[in-house]
Amino acid sequence: MAFFEQNIHHPPKTFLSKYIFSYDHKVIGKQFLWYGIFFLLVGGLMALMIRWALAYPGEPFPVIGQFLFPTSNGVIPPDTYAMLFTMHGTIMIFYAITPILIGAFGNFCIPLMIGARDMVFPLLNMLSFHIAAVSGFILLASLFVPLGAAAGGWTSYPTLSTLIGSPGTGQTLWSLAIFVLGVSSTMGAINYITTIITLRAPGMGYFDMPLTVWGLGLTAVLNAIFLPVLGAGVLLLIFDRVFGTTFFLAGAAATTGTGDPVLFQHVFWIFGHPEVYILILPAWGVVSDLLSFFARKPAFGAKATALSMTTITILSTLVYGHHMFTTQMSPLLTQTFMTLTMTISIPSAIFFANWLGTIWKGSIRFTSPMLFSMGVVFVFGLGGLTGLYLGTVTTDLYLHDTYFVVGHFHYTMAASVLLGSFAAVYFWMPKMFGTMMCEFWAKVHFWITMLGLNGVFMGMLFMGYAGMHRRLYNPFVYDFLNKLVPINEFTTISAIVMGFAQIIFVVNFVHAVFFKKEKASDNPWEVGTLEWTIPSPAPNYNFKEIPVVKCGPHELGNPALTNGRDFQYQTEELARG
Repeated sequence: MAFFEQNIHHPPKTFLSKYIFSYDHKVIGKQFLWYGIFFLLVGGLMALMIRWALAYPGEPFPVIGQFLFPTSNGVIPPDTYAMLFTMHGTIMIFYAITPILIGAFGNFCIPLMIGARDMVFPLLNMLSFHIAAVSGFILLASLFVPLGAAAGGWTSYPTLSTLIGSPGTGQTLWSLAIFVLGVSSTMGAINYITTIITLRAPGMGYFDMPLTVWGLGLTAVLNAIFLPVLGAGVLLLIFDRVFGTTFFLAGAAATTGTGDPVLFQHVFWIFGHPEVYILILPAWGVVSDLLSFFARKPAFGAKATALSMTTITILSTLVYGHHMFTTQMSPLLTQTFMTLTMTISIPSAIFFANWLGTIWKGSIRFTSPMLFSMGVVFVFGLGGLTGLYLGTVTTDLYLHDTYFVVGHFHYTMAASVLLGSFAAVYFWMPKMFGTMMCEFWAKVHFWITMLGLNGVFMGMLFMGYAGMHRRLYNPFVYDFLNKLVPINEFTTISAIVMGFAQIIFVVNFVHAVFFKKEKASDNPWEVGTLEWTIPSPAPNYNFKEIPVVKCGPHELGNPALTNGRDFQYQTEELARG
């Protein structure tokens, strides 16, 4: 039962109140979606530049190289290369994936899927987007300051991120941007948690919620707990850079008794490993629902999946040290962190098996959301298996800081979360905008993306296993890496293919939103969750009457159904034979 009174919202009357300073969670979700897609394009272009520099060192970047790098005749300079991989990682993690999956679909889906008219704190919700926009502006501004943007890697370890390693103002602006974004995300997390607890429709227990809401809710819990840890870390880094403190200054311990660069690594990874799950839990939830919806059968072990995600959320707070095996950590601690890391693979394996159980003998509809969801199953399985080598001390000592880590991270995070985001966009498109994207081009987008994506990240795994370290401007000055030139070229060509595939998505998306006249039906996917019981696109007030939930979200393929449908809405009594 809701603890807060839910009034029917009146439609906004001005442009500003409708599109800019809107309190409507659906509009805010769309704002986050456009924001995330913009940064996805920026971060993707930076990725192509990184790959070009590695495959063809010393050659001008095509088409726009002369404009971007006029002083070096279009060749990407070493200092710019360091800036590119720093900003690429930062943008993709904090400014593309986070806004799309958590900001856009968290805002859009949570109230609709739990039967609420809006978030519990609409003003806080509006402010969370505008603070995120300020953060994005600060980050982009850092590209244009003297000495350029941050260049110490997306983790920004001292001493690379102190005034010794990064003397310009770019690193300071990077730290400020991350701090401001943390404020925005913490505000959103508080809103999500409170909304899920207090505004669920009558009759909706926690296990009656779609798994998408479980994923978004658990993400919000991790954000609320651990984002302040990162905020504290970057705030101390700003103090070191601006006010002359010595929290992370190397050598300070020998003179004043304070200061240690490794302290930042502890602070960063206490947040950073939960951040892995902050990003991927929403994708897990979305995929768990979509596999059921398009296999036309109940989600296999839905409660076990929800409990597995909860267990992973708890364990994710205890394993951060496996990122620091090479920092001369105590052997006792390394064994403890290794054991905990291996333990977290057990609930991961459970829900992965549940995914396979959901697909097994299903009446599968190979729609674009289903294809992208099945793509997540493949790439996450591959990424999880490669992670075992990095969670084990002995193999990590060899593979640490090589491209194997980059390949694993991109398979587990970039590939899984990117494909999950596309699945969500295609699936909720009619509910957000009232139209559907062209299914033919959506499927073309999927297959070309999968082809390019696996070429890129599999190539990274091979190069890392061969000993190629990451963050090298020109690794081929080392004789033992010269034989990896063909793999680097193949990886770069795959990245270009993957990049061009996203043009298909952008054109399809823009056409559907702005030019397509044909409206989608209210429930084009034939799904029974609450958002599909109302018109598409969803009205300003969501629900005229707050719905009463009478069954779970995955009631599909029930042989007792006699109404000509193979699914039933959550507002209907469960059919029994």
